[in-house]
Amino acid sequence: MVIVLFFIAVWYTSLFSQTFFQHRYAAHGAFSMSKGWERFFFIVAYITQGSSYMSPRAYAVMHRLHHAYTDTENDPHSPSYSANIFAMMWRTRGFYQDILHNRMDVEDKFLKNLPDWPAFDRFANGTVSRLLWVAIYVAVFAAFATSPWAYLLLPIIVSMGAFHGAVINWFAHKYGYVNFKLKNTSMNLFFIDILMLGESYHNNHHKHPSSINFGSRWHEIDPMYPVIRLLARAGVIQIAKPAIAIATHE
Repeated sequence: MVIVLFFIAVWYTSLFSQTFFQHRYAAHGAFSMSKGWERFFFIVAYITQGSSYMSPRAYAVMHRLHHAYTDTENDPHSPSYSANIFAMMWRTRGFYQDILHNRMDVEDKFLKNLPDWPAFDRFANGTVSRLLWVAIYVAVFAAFATSPWAYLLLPIIVSMGAFHGAVINWFAHKYGYVNFKLKNTSMNLFFIDILMLGESYHNNHHKHPSSINFGSRWHEIDPMYPVIRLLARAGVIQIAKPAIAIATHE
């Protein structure tokens, strides 16, 4: 039971950092925050994502490329250009590493208003840091796993960020339903998305990338939307534009 609770905690805290900080803030600028709070959420992302920590800057550039070149050969993660989900995520890793280490020429339009903390990212993306987190996870499993089967969850925890990305970038471009007819394959994967904290409303997101609410129809509950509103009321963030709260009612 302890391992299951640990897995659930890592799943949702890691996903919170991804959808709130790296996706909605870094990639799309759906809201703004002070430099102090930005550094705070860098650290939160590192603690919650551990061995699968993603540089907000590199993530943002990669995701902007995804929106600009969806379903084309220049899309960092498109099922249309990968034979299977593992090939797609390996290709995504290549894009991420090239952007992270400045080995890829990126147009200036994709580099605007990026959160950047180079020294921290070098540490957090380093081999020593990742191995330290893996050791921590292994220690937790060694202490609390009551069945060998529990260790099947360990690889998912170690690669949690990639696992979350695979769920959306593969399945939400293959399965689901469509609210908006777009020139890409994005779909809404779940009718009510508690599992992915609103990220599975992928078709809605491609229609309104900077919206603070990924839900559109009445049943499309985005758990992050009230959190964003609460943080705005508390003064932690400022909603940077009239980001669309509800794109449409159907």
